[in-house]
Amino acid sequence: MGETTGQTVAQTAVRAAVRTVLGDVPGDALGVCDAHDHLFFRSALLPGQELADVAAADAELRAFHGLGGRTVVQWTPYGLGRTAGELVGLSRATGVHLVAATGLHQAHHYAPGAVEAVLDGLAELFVDELTRGIGGTGPRAGLIKVAGGFHGLDAHARRTMAAAAHAHHRTGAPIAVHLELGTAALDVLDLLCDEHGVAPQHVILGHLNRSPDSVVHQQAARAGAFLAFDGPSRANHAMDWRLPDALAALVDAGYADQLLLGGDTTTAAARSVNGGPGMPYLLRRLRPRLELAVGADVVHRILTANPARALATVWRAD
Repeated sequence: MGETTGQTVAQTAVRAAVRTVLGDVPGDALGVCDAHDHLFFRSALLPGQELADVAAADAELRAFHGLGGRTVVQWTPYGLGRTAGELVGLSRATGVHLVAATGLHQAHHYAPGAVEAVLDGLAELFVDELTRGIGGTGPRAGLIKVAGGFHGLDAHARRTMAAAAHAHHRTGAPIAVHLELGTAALDVLDLLCDEHGVAPQHVILGHLNRSPDSVVHQQAARAGAFLAFDGPSRANHAMDWRLPDALAALVDAGYADQLLLGGDTTTAAARSVNGGPGMPYLLRRLRPRLELAVGADVVHRILTANPARALATVWRAD
């Protein structure tokens, strides 16, 4: 997991790689990947449940590593407590590759006034964090995280996604999308791909486990996007207990190579060190359950080869 040094701009610009907090690595170096999770997260919607404890984050990563996990993709975007300065040390200490995010969440996750302060320069902010580093001195982000709304896209979503598309075209970075309760997947693809020219293989649609609509799942897969099923331990979501069947349907339809899995730990109570499922749940409980549904080889591909392709890109120098 050595940090890249001494590379010329031309070398960096032509090599397909995953951008981790320790530098760019080839996709096949990721190993078993939690494709959507949070080590640090702070939302105005979740007061008192902040993920802010560095020691707890270290413990989660070590537990994940102990089960064979080798990469965690943190989808925490700008302004929500990413604690980017701790990510390099955590990655080195635990042996887990970490991919950080730039981007912007739904407006109501932020304190009043926080979003308005950056909207005018949003695309430039994303590009800077992807190419120069988070906050100017932190590690570089490896993807852009944005968010849709419930069954639609409001003005905020359209503005942030337009900025994400602009930053993607300038850098090559993949775009990861929070789908509110798993909805509006096709609206997102219409906006990013049809209106803004982002190739669908550079789009990751998150939270599809929260909307058990197999027709939409297959439409999104047919378009060419990556489909992320994340947060599997949340029993209040209708898709949780249907997840094996949902994945089996997509595998049978020929879309096994477009599926991703993640844990999406968003509160302190959900950490394994606090008695919740945490990051280990993905490998300790969900993996064997899915192996019964689609086979161990397919699950291994979903956890390794698929995130390697979803996250690797030919990075362009800005």
